[in-house]
Amino acid sequence: MILKSYAADPLKTLGRQCIETKSTTRNDFQRDRDRIIHSSAFRRLEYKTQVFVNHEGDMFRTRLTHSIEVSQISRGITRTLGCHEDLAETIALAHDLGHTPFGHAGQDALNNCMKVHGGFEHNLQSLRVVDFLERRYASFDGLNLTFESREGILKHCSINNARNLGSIGERFINKKQPSLEAQIVNIADEIAYNNHDVDDGFRSGLLDFKALMQNTLFSRCAKVVNETYSNINDGQKINEVVRRMIHLLIKDVCTQSQKNLDNYQPKSINTVRNLPHLIDFSASIKKEQYELKQFLRHAMYEHPHVAKMTQDAGKTVEKLFTHYIKKPQAIPENFSMNRPADSARMVADYIAGMTDRFAIQAASEL
Repeated sequence: MILKSYAADPLKTLGRQCIETKSTTRNDFQRDRDRIIHSSAFRRLEYKTQVFVNHEGDMFRTRLTHSIEVSQISRGITRTLGCHEDLAETIALAHDLGHTPFGHAGQDALNNCMKVHGGFEHNLQSLRVVDFLERRYASFDGLNLTFESREGILKHCSINNARNLGSIGERFINKKQPSLEAQIVNIADEIAYNNHDVDDGFRSGLLDFKALMQNTLFSRCAKVVNETYSNINDGQKINEVVRRMIHLLIKDVCTQSQKNLDNYQPKSINTVRNLPHLIDFSASIKKEQYELKQFLRHAMYEHPHVAKMTQDAGKTVEKLFTHYIKKPQAIPENFSMNRPADSARMVADYIAGMTDRFAIQAASEL
């Protein structure tokens, strides 16, 4: 692995919260990645909604498959730009660990329930998972990840919450940037969910080829597919178009980001943190990507079928929260041990960790 001077370096990490003996076979970022893969929170992503609730069908993407896809895109961009692939993979695999059941619908409902208790942010919850909620080790709570991994996981954070996070929250207060690897994962996340939601939306029947052709990015790639293949069905066409869109976006990110790096010439990761955001699309592609995002919002996320799932999901989360806030003793002892019995945050932690099907079952049993 040939690293550029601006890449994160595991030999120069800002360290872990608890000091540990170094591994003789893995660098610190590889060790972080492995801890995430073996965590229970990572396994539960298999049964957490991306757009469609888990029981809607086995062929739709979940938070787990989405995280793997973000990891794959991140590794490719990172390798091209000379950044640290292991760190990008770590951040990508962990970036959704704090998501509630039922995707953004569950998050919005839980945030509403927690308004008088400090609110709920899924990015901050991901950090809570790796810093505190995972309890696999005798020497410390959480996974004791490196600063660089934790910095990348915390993609967004309110200023009020940032003030309580010490050094990991300072960049939000001082308006600084995270590592390039973290920036790469952020944009890989956007590439993955936009394009793969096109695939899932078509598979579900909510989107059709004719409607999708109204989008500049989609139609441009679809024209190439139509010219190349004359006898394939719409399902195959969608796969070919999505593949080309992802390739086009990745290539554009690499080209534009390299221009930004050549312009600013950062000499270290510390320099990167004090510069503007460097990993980005070109202006024209950013416009087309935004157009696709807006189309998906109107045609898919606000579709009556998805809206019904969203409404039901919100009611389920509210029902669970109301129950557990009144009866915290109903939370299993192995989860509530060593935590304040009346803590609303404990209730939020417990609900956020649920899978879709566990939450549905728990609510139905109340």
